[in-house]
Amino acid sequence: MSNQFKLQPAQIVEKAKEIRKKIIHTNVRAGQGHTGSDLSEVDILASLFFRILNIQKDRIDDPDRDRFILSKGHGVCGLYCTLVEAGYLPEELLDTYLQFDSDMPGHPVRQKCLFVELNTGALGHGLSVGVGLALSAKKTNRRFRVFVLTGDGELQEGSNWEAAMSGAHFKLDNLVLIVDRNTLQLADRTETIMGLEPLADKFRAFGFEVYRANGHDPGDLIETIESLDMHNAMPKAVIAKTIKGKGVSFIEDRAAWHHRIPNEAEVLTALEELE
Repeated sequence: MSNQFKLQPAQIVEKAKEIRKKIIHTNVRAGQGHTGSDLSEVDILASLFFRILNIQKDRIDDPDRDRFILSKGHGVCGLYCTLVEAGYLPEELLDTYLQFDSDMPGHPVRQKCLFVELNTGALGHGLSVGVGLALSAKKTNRRFRVFVLTGDGELQEGSNWEAAMSGAHFKLDNLVLIVDRNTLQLADRTETIMGLEPLADKFRAFGFEVYRANGHDPGDLIETIESLDMHNAMPKAVIAKTIKGKGVSFIEDRAAWHHRIPNEAEVLTALEELE
């Protein structure tokens, strides 16, 4: 199985612009959401779904498909908008985001969307389940890879480090952890609330190969991930440097936009900037 798009970086940049516009419209219609977190992850999601992940719309249950887990489940609007842009989901579903009994709830739910591999929202569980999936691939001689996207504030959950220890112990070279390293969480800087640095050294100490990438440069992300040695008995951590709220100047790098929704005037400004 391969990725059905295999887009070039410049094409992915254009997809990311459209995804960001969808995020603004979708959160505004819903009247709530996680605007900053959604915008932060877009280039990572676009690079995965339009180039890196070996998945196909008509083979979503294929046992050899790559698995993707959005561990930072509050960023689900970014995932939904990426799936819509990729044609996996109909665009009209975005109109129902966060409505009662919608197929687009505020965190990923597999029972609502088959393109969701794991129900997430309570932070700190995605990597643990990702380790289990990667281990199952080894045990059953499957060739699929497991990609887990975490927030950086989420790494303050101890379960991540138990999972990291297991990933190295079981030599899970088919496991790729991507950290959305925007240095902001709900109310303040990660380093103010609970310092993570030296983050790369911590992952290395737990037995991971560690790479850094520009989380807003699809070319850099693709080059980094496609160059990974998936047969060297070591799990991988890609620390993707990002800006929370990327793409909209008055949202970028502001903790207040973790939950805020733009007003009418701000929407117009945001869409102008995204053009």
